[in-house]
Amino acid sequence: MQRVFSGIQPTGTPQLGNYLGAIRNWVALQQRYDCVFCLVDLHAITVSRTPAQLRGDTLTQAACLLASGIDPEKHILYNQSAVSAHTRLAWIFNCVTRLGWLNRMTQFKEKAGKDRENHSAGLYIYPSLMAADIHAFKATLVPVGDDQRQHLELANDIGEKFNHDYGVDFFPHIEGLIPAEAARVMSLRDGTKKMSKSDISAQSRIELTDSADEIRLKIRRAKTDSDAIPATIAELAERPEALNLLSIHAAIVGEKLENVVAHFSGQGFGHVKSALSDALIEKIVPIGDEARRLMNDEAYLVTVLRQGAEKARSIAEPIVDEAEKIVGFIR
Repeated sequence: MQRVFSGIQPTGTPQLGNYLGAIRNWVALQQRYDCVFCLVDLHAITVSRTPAQLRGDTLTQAACLLASGIDPEKHILYNQSAVSAHTRLAWIFNCVTRLGWLNRMTQFKEKAGKDRENHSAGLYIYPSLMAADIHAFKATLVPVGDDQRQHLELANDIGEKFNHDYGVDFFPHIEGLIPAEAARVMSLRDGTKKMSKSDISAQSRIELTDSADEIRLKIRRAKTDSDAIPATIAELAERPEALNLLSIHAAIVGEKLENVVAHFSGQGFGHVKSALSDALIEKIVPIGDEARRLMNDEAYLVTVLRQGAEKARSIAEPIVDEAEKIVGFIR
């Protein structure tokens, strides 16, 4: 069975974009593949984090994943820092990766902005650690969105250069798993920006731990326009907030967007917001209820992560041991 690797940063409470864009897909992948799910806390400290924030967010992320349907008995769920294979292989990859490759990474440029010189070296070499995350398990499949395609291409370049430099056929080629209809969830306050855990306004996002009342309030306050719903998707091209709410509705109920647009055609956004709130509450509130229950049992969450790390080490350590021998390290 092919192995899937996927990681998610424990930074804040997971929001609807994380669920529709990644977590829901992870749950489905468990039926077909051998899955390794990682809370990438090493990546999380590439930007400033307090120890309490990092620990709390890691446990919250774990609780939300479990509540969403990740099965730690049949698959692996763990935190990255608990498995030293990640950092061991990342250093080797740092020495394989060319500066020119890293300079082309658009995500660093976007995150660093004009203040590039004051950002951490960790943020700059983030992609080589990401490559190590995947190759440490010899995973051949990685779920990716548009913002991670470039990093996946780099991971393949790094693995191929390692193989070439050392005359081996050790690291396999990685394929991206792209959902047929990937949900792109935008901010409830600005339909031109992605929904984000880091947005200052909590009103811009639906979090997986939101109550029914919070969901209704956020959707009621979501930015829209005064025009009725048109008959076709093409007519929504210049109406990003309208398109966003209809797209979220289509994704959460598992319906094609064109069908949702046709269903609401001619109606105002009061009808859309009411139906969307009901659909979100039906899907999200049970996840939040279970996540809160799990967050009250920290010992259980820690045990799940430790057991997952033990299983992860049993796979990754022998692979990285062999990579180090190939390099010439004396073991």
